[in-house]
Amino acid sequence: MAHMIWKGAISFGLVHVPVQLYPATKSEKVGFNLLDKRTIDPVGYKQINKRTGKDVTRDNIVRGFEYEKDKYVVLTDDEIRAANPESTQTVDILAFVDAPDISFLYLDTPYFLTPDRKGEKVYALLREAMKSSGKVGVASVVLHNKQHLAALIPVGPVLALNTLRWAEEVRDFDEFKLPAEGTKAAGVSARELDMAQKLIDDMSDTWDPSKYHDTFRDDIMALVDRKVREGKTEEITDIEAPRESRQSADILDLSDLLKRSLGRGKSKPASGTRKRASADETADEDSDSQEDSGSTASRKKPRTTRSTRAPRSSGSGSSSGSGGGRATAKSTTTARKRRAAA
Repeated sequence: MAHMIWKGAISFGLVHVPVQLYPATKSEKVGFNLLDKRTIDPVGYKQINKRTGKDVTRDNIVRGFEYEKDKYVVLTDDEIRAANPESTQTVDILAFVDAPDISFLYLDTPYFLTPDRKGEKVYALLREAMKSSGKVGVASVVLHNKQHLAALIPVGPVLALNTLRWAEEVRDFDEFKLPAEGTKAAGVSARELDMAQKLIDDMSDTWDPSKYHDTFRDDIMALVDRKVREGKTEEITDIEAPRESRQSADILDLSDLLKRSLGRGKSKPASGTRKRASADETADEDSDSQEDSGSTASRKKPRTTRSTRAPRSSGSGSSSGSGGGRATAKSTTTARKRRAAA
C-alpha cells in the first residue's frame, strides 16, 4: 500500500472536496552502492572546502545563492523558511481547460487523490462533471514546502493530480535548427508521405504499457540473483565484453528506406523459405570459391620452357640431318606435353 503524503481538499468556488494525496508511481530503478573493492565496505563522502581541500563541519555550512561568478548572497534557514509558501494542503483550482491544450512536455510527477471523510459523493460529482465536459483543472498546490502548478485529471475511477513544469522550465523550439513545417516546405513528396503513412498504419497498435519492460533492470536483477545463488556476493569479477551488434548499411534514399520497412511487415518468413535461401547462398558461395581456386591454381602453375633449337654442327650434311630429326622429335614431344598440361 502506498504511503499517504497528506490529507487536504480540492477547492473550486465554494466547493471543497476532502481528499488524501498518494504517490501514483513507484521507483523500479536499479541502484548501486559504491564499495571499496578490497574490503567491500561502503564508500562515503566528506564535505570539504573546495579551495583549501580541508574538511568543513556541519555547523560551519550555510546556504548561498550565486548571483555572479564566485559572488554569493548568504541566506539563513529562517529566511528561506519565511520565503517558502505556506503548506495549506489544498488543491486550489485556478481554471478548467481543454485536456489537449496541455502539452505533454509540461507533465512532471503524477499523484492520486482519493476521497476522505465521507466525501465520496462530491468526489464522484467532480470526477463525472470533468469527464463529461472534457476539461481538466489547472491548480496550485504546495508539496514538500514547494509551490507547484498542477493538472487535475479524471483517470477512470480516480482523480489524478499531475504536477506541471512552469513555462520558463520548458525550452523554446526556436533554440533548435528544425526543418520547416509542411510537406512542401520540408521537401517531402506525396509518394514519400504516402509510404510513411502506410508504415505507421502497419505498425499501429493499442497502448498497453505491460508490453514494455525495462530490459536493463531485468538483466541486472537476473545477474544479481545468479551471483547470490552461486555465492559470489563479495567477489569482483571480470565480465565478457558484449559483442558489437551488426550495423546495417546506411540508406540515404528515404523512398528506399520506406520500401524496405514496408516490405518487412509484421510476419516472419517461413522456415522453408529461409532454408532454401540459405542453401542457394551456400551453393553460390561454393561455386565462387571453386572458380577462385581454379583461377589461382592456373596462375600459380609454372610454365615449362625448354629449348627446341638443335645445336650447330660443323659436320657433314648427314650429321646435320640426323641432328635436325632429333630436334624435330623433341619439339613434337614438348608440344604434346604442353597440350596435356593445358
